[in-house]
Amino acid sequence: MKHATTPSGWRALQVVILLLMPLHSATAQSASEYQVKAAFLYNFAKFIEWPPSTFPDASMPFRICIFGRDPFGQELRDMVNEKTVNGRKLEIDYMVDVQLAKACHILFIASSEKARLKQILESLQGSVALTVGDTEGFAEQGGMINFVLDHDRVQFKVNRSAAELAGLRISSKLLTVAKLVIG
Repeated sequence: MKHATTPSGWRALQVVILLLMPLHSATAQSASEYQVKAAFLYNFAKFIEWPPSTFPDASMPFRICIFGRDPFGQELRDMVNEKTVNGRKLEIDYMVDVQLAKACHILFIASSEKARLKQILESLQGSVALTVGDTEGFAEQGGMINFVLDHDRVQFKVNRSAAELAGLRISSKLLTVAKLVIG
């Protein structure tokens, strides 16, 4: 995928880097934790390459899904409203069924699902859903991207092995801003 080297790819990377700045600022209105996480979800779509078979139809939308209790409220919908990724319209869906979640491109698994996390991740094996969560130890349990707070900054860990097993390629530019890369 070439988007990481295009001018728009660089702009997206700059947005990701800016998001690593502290949540609280004396000179600017602070973004909420989930506003920052919503921006990350949108930008992850620009720095991940899905297998070509993932999008058999040119009009197929790019689906960002929330599994479990939605921590974003309107933030994520506002973030992606009328935006596209690689020419595909973005859709936000809410999931309660793991089998249906396999059709998602990015799947945020809410911390409300902590007790079932291992079972959910195992059920998603074989799908091309990029799994993202903010439960402690998410990446170590097989999730692909784990949001972590570090001194009021939203950062993320990447489980590269889990992503590669799903056939996903993560841009080296995204990996350079990750807090930790596993695998």
